[in-house]
Amino acid sequence: MSDNKVLVEIKNLKKYFPVKKGLFNKIVGNVKAVDDVSFTINKGETLGLVGESGCGKTTTGRTIIKLYEPTEGKIIYNGTDIAKYTPKQMQEYRRKMQMIFQDPYASLNSRMTVGDIIGEAIDIHDLMKGKEREERIRYLLNRVGLSSEHANRYPHEFSGGQRQRVGIARALAVEPEFIICDEPISALDVSIQAQVVNMLEELQDELGLTYLFIAHDLSMVKHISNRIGVMYLGKMVEVGESNELYSNPLHPYTQALLSAIPIPDPDEADEKQRIVLEGDIPSPIDPPPGCRFKNRCRYAKPICSEVEPKLKDLGGGHCAACHLL
Repeated sequence: MSDNKVLVEIKNLKKYFPVKKGLFNKIVGNVKAVDDVSFTINKGETLGLVGESGCGKTTTGRTIIKLYEPTEGKIIYNGTDIAKYTPKQMQEYRRKMQMIFQDPYASLNSRMTVGDIIGEAIDIHDLMKGKEREERIRYLLNRVGLSSEHANRYPHEFSGGQRQRVGIARALAVEPEFIICDEPISALDVSIQAQVVNMLEELQDELGLTYLFIAHDLSMVKHISNRIGVMYLGKMVEVGESNELYSNPLHPYTQALLSAIPIPDPDEADEKQRIVLEGDIPSPIDPPPGCRFKNRCRYAKPICSEVEPKLKDLGGGHCAACHLL
């Protein structure tokens, strides 16, 4: 559970990717993947991050951990702004911040054994050597549901679920405080997804971890998250406590997303009203003025085309960016 101490604070974060054309790679614009995003994550809590493909969820996570250099903004970790830190300065924070990647195969070096993959971070940070190092690797493998005998095998010898467990063990190897889970279950079978999520929750309770959980599966995000943030086209449009956001979605985009969650009961599914979004998603290279969702919003008014709505607290920490609220 969260202890209400802010561990990660993101202020006005931007990440733009240059668009180049022509023989001389002239820059003709920028893809505004993350555009002025702000939020906090308390120590010990899980913040879920949801939205359509291309909304900037993964880019946000990779920029926070500085796999991508931020274009602008602050990344405040435990009171220290690391946004402009050099790779050498980041060395200390690499131990504290780790990432579990979406693709459990592409994220593992196919030429290294599982033991070497997990042990690589231990070696980089010079945490332990020899027998102590080997015992740590065996412990991590057992902790994520694998056998110590798996240390001498290669990634291609494992199933997708087992490879993701290796990825989790690698993230835990340096005893981090904060883990970014970038759609860690989207490539797994449904039965394995529940096992991995339950394991992540157990590890959080046991080790006091803090998560940023990025996912498409809205029902799973509700299950694991204390609070949820909703992104649309590089912007944060709503943030709130998990149960509150699901029971009382304020932003029209959030309402449409939640209406798309499948319901196993056929009778309830027939009664549920699905909100179908119409219109095209604007280009992130040249987003329109005002609200970026206005072209697909059934409630849009003239002000939505003129003034960009700001994320504001509407009570109890439930924030939304909409002129209609």
